[in-house]
Parts: sequence; structure tokens; C-alpha cells
Amino acid sequence: MTKILILNGPNLQLLGTRKKEVYGSVTLGEIRRNLQKVARELGVELEFFQSNHEGDLVDRIGNAKKEGVDGIVINPAAYTHTSIAIRDAIEGVSLPAVEIHLSNIHAREEFRHVSMTAPVCIGQIAGLGPDGYEWALRAMARHLSKKEKNNNKK
Repeated sequence: MTKILILNGPNLQLLGTRKKEVYGSVTLGEIRRNLQKVARELGVELEFFQSNHEGDLVDRIGNAKKEGVDGIVINPAAYTHTSIAIRDAIEGVSLPAVEIHLSNIHAREEFRHVSMTAPVCIGQIAGLGPDGYEWALRAMARHLSKKEKNNNKK
């Protein structure tokens, strides 16, 4: 079964209570429950991980391939704009990744406009709130399905 890792960076455990005007009132647990429903529909397995620590995220990405992960959906949160280590980890494992942001990072403070991680991802979804996670998951599942079909043709 296709396995997709859902990674969440710093402060995302505070969803539902932190800056509701920016991030909304949906909790990370609610996002997870919705994604599990979508995963059943799509026939994929999900693994979830959240950390406030850059090294933990880098380690999780680095171990993903050997643990059978096929693709990554990642909300690096503040590390989006600062972490070359996370960028290098994504690039290093050679797994497709989709970057997700609840808010539209391009409509916020200027320092949020630059993503260190997006250039090594197959795409970025920003500004759709918690629904963006579902679209990122669907996009990743479709990408992996197409990749598998192409590999089977060879």
C-alpha cells in the first residue's frame, strides 16, 4: 500500500488556539482525522509526525525512504523560511514532497514570501486553510499513482 508521511513543523500543535484570525480554529487532531478519512477513500496509508525541533524533522525525513514512505506532505511552518537542513533532507531522500501552508505565505510579511523547501518539492499549496492538507494529500496520491503506472509500463 502506498504510504504518505504527513509532517508538521513548529507550533502546529497549537492550531485551533493560536492566531485564529490567521490559522483558523481547526486543530491538528481534526486535520489528522479528516486526512485519515481521505486516505481510506484514496487507498493510501498515512503516517503523522509533528515536532517543534528542526533536527527531529530532518531525522524523520532522512529515515522515511527506508521505512517504506513513498511521498511526503510537509508543513514546515516557520522552518519554511529558514531551514536549509530540511530542504537538504527532502532533496536527499529523493521522495516527492508537497509543501502545505494554512495561510497564504505570499500575502503575509515579506520574510515569509521565500520558501527554502519549495524548490525541492513537486508543488506548494498555500492559503486554503485546513482544506489545503486534503488537496496536498490528493495531489500526492495522484502523483504517486501516475508514477507507479509509468513504472509498470517500462
